[in-house]
Amino acid sequence: MATIQSKTTKGYKYWYIVESRRVNGKPRPIVLAYLGKAEDLLKRLQGNLSFKLKSYSHGGVSALIDVAARLDIVGILNRYVKSSRDYVAEKPVRNNLTTGITFVLGAIGRVCMPTSKMGWLNWARTTSVEYLLRCNLSKVDSQHFWDLMDSFPEDAISSAEQEILTRLLEVYKIKTDTLFYDTTNFFTYIDTTNDHCDIARRGKNKQKRNDLRQVGLAMVVSKEDYIPLFHHSYQGNLQDGTVFREVIVKIKDRLQSLGLNQDTHTLVFDRGNNSKKNLDIVKTLGFYYVGALTPYHHKEIIDRATQEMSSISVNNESLAVYREKSTIWEDEKTILVFISDRLKAGQIRGVYQSLAKKEKSLKELQQELVNPTGKKRNREALEKKITTIVSGQYLKDILKWKLIETGDGKYYLDYQIDQEQLLFVEEKLGFRIIMTNRHEWTSQEIITAYYGQSKIEHAFRNMKNPYHLALKPQYHWTDQKIKVHYFICVIGYMLTSIIWREARVKAGYTGSLDNLLDILNNIRLGTMLEESKKTGKPKATYMLEEMTEAEKKIMIALGIENDHNERPKIKDVGVYK
Repeated sequence: MATIQSKTTKGYKYWYIVESRRVNGKPRPIVLAYLGKAEDLLKRLQGNLSFKLKSYSHGGVSALIDVAARLDIVGILNRYVKSSRDYVAEKPVRNNLTTGITFVLGAIGRVCMPTSKMGWLNWARTTSVEYLLRCNLSKVDSQHFWDLMDSFPEDAISSAEQEILTRLLEVYKIKTDTLFYDTTNFFTYIDTTNDHCDIARRGKNKQKRNDLRQVGLAMVVSKEDYIPLFHHSYQGNLQDGTVFREVIVKIKDRLQSLGLNQDTHTLVFDRGNNSKKNLDIVKTLGFYYVGALTPYHHKEIIDRATQEMSSISVNNESLAVYREKSTIWEDEKTILVFISDRLKAGQIRGVYQSLAKKEKSLKELQQELVNPTGKKRNREALEKKITTIVSGQYLKDILKWKLIETGDGKYYLDYQIDQEQLLFVEEKLGFRIIMTNRHEWTSQEIITAYYGQSKIEHAFRNMKNPYHLALKPQYHWTDQKIKVHYFICVIGYMLTSIIWREARVKAGYTGSLDNLLDILNNIRLGTMLEESKKTGKPKATYMLEEMTEAEKKIMIALGIENDHNERPKIKDVGVYK
């Protein structure tokens, strides 16, 4: 049953509607409604007050600001800021905001609702960010972001990120024993004739937009929490192996700067980064690693594996595994070969899809050749065209063809599918080859580490999510601004990965990162303005809207259940200290 109780604070008595409930077996008073002072309650009863109500998305921005404050990201970023103009000595402040807080605001916007810099303010007005920071953001527009981005040197990005990460490891004690490295790219709409940047180039785009210029991103993330410990943006036309050679020394420097012992850390990377030259560099730098080899290029290993595989259990899954030590590229490696049923099913599906497309192309060419009104053909050119059509891994051995001359420059194409070869290929599919210099590790440990590579792919998928965390849209066209924009987005992902970790560890949350952001963004802060019919300024009362038990549990786990009643955690947002 609800009762009315009072509480005296700083000499004033405040009244609440309270209900007694049992929490963990003990009775606790739960506040159902805040009534205010006795005179305020009397005014309501006499009808001397009118109310205006408004609510704001609160949970997401509150959690992100809290982590940013714990890591002192604003203070760290501000230390690297320079004047944006040679003739101005002071560090720039725009609309009473420094560069550091501007970057944090941009990162929070990217996490909660990716928009252009021009659309950022429209989003911010739907949230409690102004109230939490106790500042006015009404003049923050695209020019505000561009001006302050100018003041952050691109060569300071790595140092600033390293300082943030040093603080992160001190505060959150994350595990970093296994690290995952991978690359991806993001297409842009930068015009072909735009010569203001060198980093945006055409290349093999992973979202199939080869018609557009793109920028590449390399990242290293931790095994358990997907926390980015290194990032590097690069020219979009560089191959993975080339980028790997460029960044592997930087990755070692980052580990050393963070005080991480290389002997207790293992770097996991995919086969696209492999080459003799790259692995020689890895060996010289003293890295322990787990990587992959392409089965097509190491058929002799597959042949040996098929003769003597044994069954082991990995993550409650039974796998047929073959293990040996081999010298590959003049260095001894422990080799594991195992069959992945999921991979095999996908590869077989891919072979049949490619086979159907190539059959269609051959049939179209066949019909062109039998056309009685068709032009004369050059045999060499025809053979080259057919060879191109049937090219591809496995398929060139499956599709058998011959070109028959019928006279007077005319030819007939005869082709068929070698069913025996097709069955042989199906038997060879599904194999994975893993290599490592962790010779003392068990087969289970090696396979588990390699399976973790999907974690960084998960991180990249998050950064391409159009609803949360998206790196796009990006409307910058100079190298410096593009790199700073990527840095801001990585900061946003870093903050989010910490929130996800805390929710899992402290609240037992088991959902996805994307779903967690939806939950937090749905937690709203209500504002009630009391306007007296007499005189006086309107009085604002802030209160969280009613939450589900799951939402309450997450807010408590993140330590932000009372943020709306506290002073701003990031103070002096317009001052460089």
